Amino acid sequence: MSDLPFWVVIPAAGIGSRMQADRPKQYLPLAGRSLIEHTLDCFLNQPGLQGLVVSLAEDDPYWPELPCAQDMRIRIAPGGRERADSVLNGLDVLAALGAKPDDWVLVHDAARPNLAVTDLHRLLATLADDPVGGLLAVPVRDTLKQAGADRRVTATPDRSLFWQAYTPQMFRLDALRTALSGALAAGATITDEASAMEWAGQAPLLVEGRADNIKVTRPEDLDWLAATKLSDND
Repeated sequence: MSDLPFWVVIPAAGIGSRMQADRPKQYLPLAGRSLIEHTLDCFLNQPGLQGLVVSLAEDDPYWPELPCAQDMRIRIAPGGRERADSVLNGLDVLAALGAKPDDWVLVHDAARPNLAVTDLHRLLATLADDPVGGLLAVPVRDTLKQAGADRRVTATPDRSLFWQAYTPQMFRLDALRTALSGALAAGATITDEASAMEWAGQAPLLVEGRADNIKVTRPEDLDWLAATKLSDND
């Protein structure tokens, strides 16, 4: 078990339109609780946790109804137009809570509730003294195809060179804040925190994790997780 001090930001202001649900996907039920409650559980009882911030959409009607909304260990930040904006707002709240420029911050998807504690500890231990930081990832297993605009195959890349990026992604507070701010100001395409660090000229380290640390994006993802959680309770 790692006791490395760390902070957490969970951007949770998205609507998850691909789920075609009646609410943002982080509030969909999973084994009797919401997705985001399972996600928060991945961090709340870890010995190194210094503070946790959830970035929420304005006038979010679902969060106040959850028991975890009363948990004093959780602070709220305003969500932004893009994920990067929500993360930046979360970093600002962490700084106000006392996080120092060189403190480690883990950013994790609200709809990724199946993070194994062994993966979390591996990430913390591997990156503890790293000069840049990094992220959990999984080597691509299947053959990849590059397609043209007409969806016809133009190439078959060497899959050994590719990894699928997961979360948590772990970087120093000030370095991440500077990278995100700069990338947004430059109009760069930022899909995750690592891409912001890459834009800033850094090379994040890939830490291999479990493939079942999936992000709920489509209804079948939730079905698979529901079966997994139920089997865990048997």
